[in-house]
Amino acid sequence: MALNDTAAARRPLPSIGNGLRAARIAGDRSNLAVAVIILLFFAALASLAISVTTGASDASAFDVVRDLLFGSTGDAALSARDRIIIFDIRMPRAILGFMIGASLAVSGAVMQGLFRNPLADPGLVGVSSGASLGAVVMIVLAGSLAAPVHAFFGIFALPLAAFFGGLVTTLLLYRIATRGGQTSVATMLLAGIALGALAMALTGILIYMADDKQLRDFTFWSMGSIAGATWTKILAVGPIILASLFVVPFLARGLNAITLGEAAAFHMGIPVQRLKNIAIVGVAAATGASVAVSGGIGFVGIVVPHILRMVIGPDHRHLLPASALLGGSLLIFADMIARTIVAPAELPIGIITSVVGGPFFLWILLRQRSRLVL
Repeated sequence: MALNDTAAARRPLPSIGNGLRAARIAGDRSNLAVAVIILLFFAALASLAISVTTGASDASAFDVVRDLLFGSTGDAALSARDRIIIFDIRMPRAILGFMIGASLAVSGAVMQGLFRNPLADPGLVGVSSGASLGAVVMIVLAGSLAAPVHAFFGIFALPLAAFFGGLVTTLLLYRIATRGGQTSVATMLLAGIALGALAMALTGILIYMADDKQLRDFTFWSMGSIAGATWTKILAVGPIILASLFVVPFLARGLNAITLGEAAAFHMGIPVQRLKNIAIVGVAAATGASVAVSGGIGFVGIVVPHILRMVIGPDHRHLLPASALLGGSLLIFADMIARTIVAPAELPIGIITSVVGGPFFLWILLRQRSRLVL
């Protein structure tokens, strides 16, 4: 009996060890996340192809690819009209739409990770309003007070003004919502509403000062649209958006750690303050550049990360690239709906995203309302 007891004591406990290992395997969604990212990559390529070949021109995606590879020679080459429609109108519009959707979705994912709440979003906490204020300052005052800035930076003046507007708003929001190293979600939401209202009030003053042309441009711009996409605009905002998207994945490990709390992240060796600074600048840059060329496009930053978080989990190593791909694809499809649903007229894309995102945000709010007790 003693020998049997000794042997039993030396024998490993398969139930405990295997149970923990099985639990880790069951809760690990890395393989699913990788599969979803690959699927979203091909979906993004498909959305770009569909966007470029949807509309008045009869050119197919195969014709476009053949023209890109072999030029405009031969009987099967695209006509001059088709080339203008596809390469000068649709293609820059699709590329700019994808970059804007990716930047807004990634900005939302970063803010949600930084504030540890799925309700955080550049549009909801006033960052987009601050970026809009910066852009309107440049639009209205380009011929007077802001003339030296506009003359010095040229086509980069508008996205840079929107970037600094979003950056100032984000810094103020973070300072107000953070006390003793802890960020209050309720304070963050309320402060975002207040800062957004203040930015819109100042925007209203500038609109009152604008002439008829500036007022008409701002009215359509404020509802959100990428109808005026050009290669020049891509050149102006593309470097800012791409730089932000390139930096953000390096924050994934820190954002994963900060979900446990700032103190825990600090003891894990994460430079918390530097992480916050980079995240704030990255969000402000991406949001500001996007708002500068597209106007107000809401709810992309809150809908996309939340959907993906339910599917692939909260790991930012997978969440951030997946958000970029899904956000870009969704905005391209929203733009296709906006320009075809009432053709030959065109709806502002901000209306499409709000119609879908508004009910979704209410659903998230109802799920999270127990955590928002003031």
